[in-house]
Amino acid sequence: MDGMRAGAAPAPGDGQGRSGSPYTPRLIFWEVTKGCNLRCAHCRAEPLAFRPPEDLSTAAALRLIEAIAARAKPVLVFSGGEPLYRRDLFELARHAGQQGLLPALATNGTLITAALAEQVVGAGFRRVSISLDGATAATHDAFRRMPGAFERAVRGLLCLKALGMSLQINTTLTRHNVRELPAILDLAEQLGADALHLFMLVPVGCGLTLDEGERLPAEAYEEILTWFYDQEQVRPLQLKATCAPHYFRIMRQRAAARGEPLPASYGRQLHMGAAHQSLHSMTKGCLAGTGICFISHRGEVFPCGYLPVSAGDAARQPFGEIWDHSPVFRALRDPGLLKGKCGRCEFKQICEGCRARAYAQTGDYLDEEPYCLYQPAVSLAAGQA
Repeated sequence: MDGMRAGAAPAPGDGQGRSGSPYTPRLIFWEVTKGCNLRCAHCRAEPLAFRPPEDLSTAAALRLIEAIAARAKPVLVFSGGEPLYRRDLFELARHAGQQGLLPALATNGTLITAALAEQVVGAGFRRVSISLDGATAATHDAFRRMPGAFERAVRGLLCLKALGMSLQINTTLTRHNVRELPAILDLAEQLGADALHLFMLVPVGCGLTLDEGERLPAEAYEEILTWFYDQEQVRPLQLKATCAPHYFRIMRQRAAARGEPLPASYGRQLHMGAAHQSLHSMTKGCLAGTGICFISHRGEVFPCGYLPVSAGDAARQPFGEIWDHSPVFRALRDPGLLKGKCGRCEFKQICEGCRARAYAQTGDYLDEEPYCLYQPAVSLAAGQA
């Protein structure tokens, strides 16, 4: 999630904290609880009517926020599960803001009423993302496994919109909804969202429980991302492809074909103001361990929410120590360690391939991206020289 309400606060600094490291966390996704009211087909959350006892306590969560702020001033995405399950959520968000972080909320939207929307805004959240996995109730509700989920999510979105909240729609693509993608984009505009983020499914965790026939092949990824780039040039929304690092290779290929030095959409960031630029200027593919990380409901730190390789435990050691010194993060910051065609690819500095999909396919997060069709221009012989 990368965005905020325009003009709500000044942009953060470089966020390097005291370490001076060139690798600075810009977005941290925090699974504040694993409990949730839905049973979505692809999600790591658990359908529970209560918060799991393993969730960090309020005191531990406040300490974690302070530890993050001591290292950097990133966007802190309160996610889940369903983060609204936490009764102390608004206290945590306010504390994050007081520490100089930019709090954002990722929710399924079904619990948001007009009254709750006022609390979300009052807690200082800068942007709220709500998941819509179809342009119709039938498609969305089937994926979310809850009748009425679509109607309630849209209601929640509109309640927040009425209060001026910056809104983002997240869509996870599988075969069940890929044909609705143009309609989903139209719907995002009609609802007044500021952004649409497209999530390309990573087959790890609960994503493995999806029927294999629901997973899109590499050919579909290429076609979808090419179409998405063309839409980015003409749509007023902020568009972002997530878990699709090869999109940055496609962007440059399409720009070169048009005779443009950089994708035309880059220039549109300039009118958003400094605060928006700080949150919507990701210009690199896989950011796991280099620009983002994921913190579980127990405090475990991972490169991203889809790569289950632990980098440390923020409940037991300072977050900054994990970020700066974890061997997992250090490996991810060295493109020279990439294997297979990713290691030979001329686009590896801007793409790096999805490390989570590589891990899911081979058990090695440095292996090649299995959902990319591109064959590097550098020959195998040259790559081995």
